[in-house]
Amino acid sequence: MDQIFDVLIIGGGAAATSAVLTLKNRGKSCAVVSNREETSSLFKAEKITNYPGLPPMTGAEMTALFRRQAEEAGAVMITGRAISVMPMEGLFGVAVGSDYYMAKSLIIAAGITREKLYPGEAEYLGRGVSYCATCDGMLYRGKTVAVVGGGEEARHDADFLESIGCTVLRFEKNGRYEIRGGMKADTLVFAGEEHKVDCVFIIKDTVSVTKLVPGDCTGKPYQLAKAAGEGNVAALSACDYLAGK
Repeated sequence: MDQIFDVLIIGGGAAATSAVLTLKNRGKSCAVVSNREETSSLFKAEKITNYPGLPPMTGAEMTALFRRQAEEAGAVMITGRAISVMPMEGLFGVAVGSDYYMAKSLIIAAGITREKLYPGEAEYLGRGVSYCATCDGMLYRGKTVAVVGGGEEARHDADFLESIGCTVLRFEKNGRYEIRGGMKADTLVFAGEEHKVDCVFIIKDTVSVTKLVPGDCTGKPYQLAKAAGEGNVAALSACDYLAGK
């Protein structure tokens, strides 16, 4: 593509959308490079109830809303995986598959990569499997849930779930876990034993993606409102960078 964008954003979630809206308000041209929507964890979220100004909605609905906002603001949407970034004489070149895009500045909002999945984890994500007690805990108030994870965050989330009335089964040991069910997950298998649950919260360590990096790739907490705020800050920083060139 011959156009040189003011800003190219890698990532398509809340941080990227927030950055787009701020950049367009500042009169900057921008493009967004992201994978297909259905591959994101946000897309698979069962319900999101804590995003300011919006009613409860599914992750798929919110993902579609983010994309529509970015498109209506005038961002160029590029579907694909950013393979490499190269600095080139004051510009940045980004390879997306066999295509190449140029920009004066870059915002990386690529999220996080989780550890190896348990059997059934991907299949039931958003259908009885969750990565976020703060996001989804109230959906299971008064029900039986499992928390899988041995770190401080997992213990904190388990305590929170108990505080809202959940019966919490805690699994802190490493080992082979498997999630089973029908339309929704309803069974966690560990050490040969089956445990009936209404939801499995998997709180595992995450791997950060390696001056303009907003969203989940900056670290915890992994919340949409935090990502949106950081996207705004990154966009303003990009504008300052461009003004100083």
